[in-house]
Amino acid sequence: MASTFGNCSVLSSVVLLIMCICLTQWLLVFPVAKTIPNGFSVDLIHRDSPLSPLYSPLETPFVRFYNAYNRSISRINRFRPSYSEAVWSDIMASGGEYFMNISIGTPPVLVLGIADTGSDLTWVQCKPCEECYRQKPPLFDPMKSSTYKSVQCGSGPCNALDSSDRVCDQEQNTCKYSYSYGDRSFTRGNVALEKFTIGAANSTRIDSPVSFPNLVFGCGHKNGGTFDDVGSGIIGLGGGPLSLVKQLSKSIHGKFSYCLQAPDSAAKSSKLIFGTATDSNVVSTSTPLVDRDPSTYYYVTLEAISVGDKKLAYGRGSASSATEEGNIIIDSGTTLTFLESEFYNSLESALEEAIEAKRVSDPKGLLSPCFEADKDMDLPIITFHFSGADVKLQPWNTFAQVQDHMVCFTIVPSNDIAIFGNLSQMDFLVSYDLEERSVSFTPTDCPKNH
Repeated sequence: MASTFGNCSVLSSVVLLIMCICLTQWLLVFPVAKTIPNGFSVDLIHRDSPLSPLYSPLETPFVRFYNAYNRSISRINRFRPSYSEAVWSDIMASGGEYFMNISIGTPPVLVLGIADTGSDLTWVQCKPCEECYRQKPPLFDPMKSSTYKSVQCGSGPCNALDSSDRVCDQEQNTCKYSYSYGDRSFTRGNVALEKFTIGAANSTRIDSPVSFPNLVFGCGHKNGGTFDDVGSGIIGLGGGPLSLVKQLSKSIHGKFSYCLQAPDSAAKSSKLIFGTATDSNVVSTSTPLVDRDPSTYYYVTLEAISVGDKKLAYGRGSASSATEEGNIIIDSGTTLTFLESEFYNSLESALEEAIEAKRVSDPKGLLSPCFEADKDMDLPIITFHFSGADVKLQPWNTFAQVQDHMVCFTIVPSNDIAIFGNLSQMDFLVSYDLEERSVSFTPTDCPKNH
């Protein structure tokens, strides 16, 4: 089944929508929080939205899209295994697509960090700084917080770090961490416990914050590299034991979700939700999370992809080959979707058959296939067949207007890991259940319902 652009006015609306959804970094704004049943939430604001401190009115939507493309290519490198003798952590320092405001300490200090589903340990820059990159928010001073506690060597929180990432200060018996990133950025500091305050609680007051004592985090005293100056550090939302969602697991019953939408209005925002996002009457489709190393990433199994009614078995081998479990990562911090390159050739051929439009070349040589767009252009519905879950993507999830009268496919080939990126997740409530080990997709009008 195909979806048509229709007449010129509809084409203009779709072009604007497609261009908007391609501007793919967001900020979590702490003061704008709302109550929800059995949980709490914060707003997600697009990086290139007028609400964002990173917004540049001089950039065209096309420039923003290509910038997002380059960030995706940079970010996928963090998922690749490192064969160097040097120790690198699992994320690129500047590869995050979202920022999150939280408060740390007593009295609370507001800090802004990259919210990353591909990272575990939360860390922020701290006073005193041996070496710090420039940041606009105030630095956190642990000496002024009555709830700050050092973590001892050999303790549970210290041992939860990989042995290559932790260092013991024998003189003071304190646990320290040391991370280096793929772009040679770094952070080093103390592992500590602190009070975190996030979002709004389920109460009669919509502005009531919810606080959690004794959460493990890294207090970075030596940090440098390519971090944005609007941020204070990194907030880990991955699947490892020290991530924020894992540490909050009992309070949120192992559940968190987000609903991403096209930022076509400065008055609209997306949501990150801790706890239960919907009631049991909402129909969704669910696929199992697969346990693989590293535990940070959210692996699921992709069995096939359909272009319209044509179904293609996913994988490197023939259609009769067994599907590899956990063959794709769901990542809200990557813009584009990446698929195995051998399979991609079959997908590209199916697209050419389904789209009755002249094929053209992206002048930047980055995206393929691209097609000449006109008012009557039909684009196919593309369905991802995960294990137990069929996720039907609309054209705005899979195509982008990259120039006047040119649309390109926003799913690209990869010689390494496959990633289901955030363009493909827009206008779905994507819900993670870390206790049941599943992730669900609910088609949702995100601006209306969240």
